[in-house]
Amino acid sequence: MKSIAEIKNELNMCLNLDSFIAEYKTDSRSGVIKLVAQAQRKKEGYEAEQKRLDTITLYEKRYYDKGIEYIGGIDEVGRGPYAGPVVTACVILPKGSRIEGINDSKKLSAKKRDELFDIIRERAVSIGIGMADNYEIDELNILQATYMAMKRAVENMEIKPQQLLVDAVTIPDIDIPQEAVIKGDAKSISIGAASIIAKVTRDRIMAEYSKQYPQYGFDKNVGYGTREHEAAIREYGLCSIHRRSFTHKFYEQ
Repeated sequence: MKSIAEIKNELNMCLNLDSFIAEYKTDSRSGVIKLVAQAQRKKEGYEAEQKRLDTITLYEKRYYDKGIEYIGGIDEVGRGPYAGPVVTACVILPKGSRIEGINDSKKLSAKKRDELFDIIRERAVSIGIGMADNYEIDELNILQATYMAMKRAVENMEIKPQQLLVDAVTIPDIDIPQEAVIKGDAKSISIGAASIIAKVTRDRIMAEYSKQYPQYGFDKNVGYGTREHEAAIREYGLCSIHRRSFTHKFYEQ
């Protein structure tokens, strides 16, 4: 009879959970019962994720069925902060791509975002990053700056999309067909991938700014208007990456 340690190791290496459950479900040892229950939960989690992936690839499938192969998902991060750029990403995934875990970046842990960032970078057909800095945001307003950053993301792609799926908005003055998808980062795998790329990229930028301006805590608040961030602005004033149009209501320099 196999030891519980051996069975646990088998579960860790298991590729067929149904076979594992069938083989050990009659074992009455409490340790094995727990391992079988764990296998059942893993199976249910896997099945739920496959169903979710079926749902979030529907937008892409509709265009694949029309013969369109290069579908670019676009999302932005950083419209609301007091400091730093707005960052956008456009991502084309391979046709039929199903990367487990891709979702709205806000629903993922930082560790999971970093893991998926690397996977998306490795597998994507093409990725473009676009930014608008705080000066452009102050000059244009955040919506127009976001549109500009989205256009830059598309322009920075080595392979151009044939169709765009855009989170929530329609980009003006762009010559590629586009579809706005409300809450698209949770409904389209391409937009979800763009959400992760944009979020991780911006977080890393703000972590670098934190080294230059440690008093504002950019490594933790990534520029958002936390109580501590507002207190730091009142104490130290504004730095070169603050958005004057976002902070003038409580601080004038």
